[in-house]
Amino acid sequence: MVHSVELLFDAETEATVRRIWAELAAAGIPSQAPASRPHVTLTVAQRIDPQVDALLAAVSARLPLDCILGASLIFGRSHGVLARLVVPTAELLAAQEAVHRLCAPHATPEPMANTLPGQWTGHVTLARRVGPAQLGRALRIAGRPSQISGHFVGLRRWDGAARTEHLIS
Repeated sequence: MVHSVELLFDAETEATVRRIWAELAAAGIPSQAPASRPHVTLTVAQRIDPQVDALLAAVSARLPLDCILGASLIFGRSHGVLARLVVPTAELLAAQEAVHRLCAPHATPEPMANTLPGQWTGHVTLARRVGPAQLGRALRIAGRPSQISGHFVGLRRWDGAARTEHLIS
């Protein structure tokens, strides 16, 4: 399992994402509920050494950051990942770059290419393995409301092997 560093939403934004997850699940679409917590991944590697937590406190000190969840999007092909785009701001991109820079020396092997600054697409995952027959309905559910305004209020390092979160403060 992988390790990651992730932004966490304020309670209202998290509740909105969880509502979308519940609506997708009720429609028979394999949503993220209840296995996960809504988040935006900033960097991912097979392992990120816990020593990075002290360094990441500088990024955590930048919080809260405003966020807007915009358009729905699909990653993949025949059975894709359904997500909502996080509209990039200068502050968000700077935070993502800082997390990458701080974590890179502590990541084994190096962070995944899709999380490199300039290649990262901020998003919150809503569902996985969405097939072509489910796509129209999934997009209608995922796209309501058309824009979600909120805040990032927390930063965590996720240990996917142990399934534990380590809050950064």
